[in-house]
This record gives sequence, structure tokens and C-alpha cells, in this order.
Amino acid sequence: MLVSANTSVLTEKSQKRVDYLQWSDYFMAIAFLSAMRSKDPNSQVGACVVNKEKKIVGIGYNGMPNGCSDDDLPWNREADNILDTKYPYVCHAEMNAILNKNSADLKDCTIYVALFPCNECAKLIIQSGIKEIVYLSDKYHNDYKMVASRQLLDMAGVKYRQHIPQHSQILIDFDSINIPVGKHHKEPKSVSSP
Repeated sequence: MLVSANTSVLTEKSQKRVDYLQWSDYFMAIAFLSAMRSKDPNSQVGACVVNKEKKIVGIGYNGMPNGCSDDDLPWNREADNILDTKYPYVCHAEMNAILNKNSADLKDCTIYVALFPCNECAKLIIQSGIKEIVYLSDKYHNDYKMVASRQLLDMAGVKYRQHIPQHSQILIDFDSINIPVGKHHKEPKSVSSP
């Protein structure tokens, strides 16, 4: 409700935006934004843990452990010796999001993650008390690690579901904050006192 200079009530009511992000797209976008911190040249994965009040309580991305140089360890996917690949060294996004938590516990939380979690991450998810997984891609569905993961999650009663985004892309435009008033919305009228 707007009040004019003569204090009469105006019937014009502003409407909220309708093109805002839904919660699930928002949290998945945070996971994808976190993934942009990953130095892995092949797979950039992010995770975002959210509590029942829709507050973010943990964020992570795949990378080498703290104190271990990502310049000295390998990023290869394949090599003659497994120790020359990233797999024995890299911490997955889910692990980092759980370990980076900013709350006492993650009981009954939801984790949003780009890829369906492997069996090792499923163990961490179960042990942390997370009760739901929202993933975008299950491209390794038939890999033994994902099969084992689903078995563990089912046994522990952790729900999982694929996220279907409302938008295939979300643009972050740092310049949009500098758009002059009036380009997107009308400048508010001031109320003068008598």
C-alpha cells in the first residue's frame, strides 16, 4: 500500500517478481557455483548441505586435501599405476561439504550435489545423519560404486531423487547491480510531510 503526500491510501500495489529461483534450483546452483572452485581438469563437482529451515550449513567441492599441493599431486584419470591418478588423493565434494559444516550436526539435512554420490560418500552421508540426496546427474549409474551406494542408502533409509531444473542455465551478472534505477523498476515516490 502506498501513501501519497495528502495521506490518502492508493490502491496501486506492487507485485513480487515471478522469475525468482525456486529453492531446489537455488541450492543446486550453489553446488554448481562451488564446483567452479575445483582445480580438477576433468570433473568439477560441488555439494551444498541444507537444513530443514532451508539454511545452508555446508558447502564443498572436489579437490586435494588441505596442506597437499594440487600442483604436486596428479589429476590424471588413467595411468599404468593407480598412484599416478587422482583417485587415491582427491576429496569428493560431499566429503568436503560434510567436513566444512557450520552447525553442530547434519541430522535430517538434505545434500544437493551435481553427481550421484559414490559408495564412499554414501557412507559419509549416512554417518552424518543427512536424510536426503538431491542430485543432478547419475551418469555413472551402473558403476559398481554407484550400485553399492544405492544399496547402502536404501538400507539406511536415506532418500535420493534427481533434480529437474526449471532453468538449464542460470546467469550471474555482476554488472546487474549497477543498472540505473528505472531500467528494471520504477523509482519509489517519496512521501512528503505536510
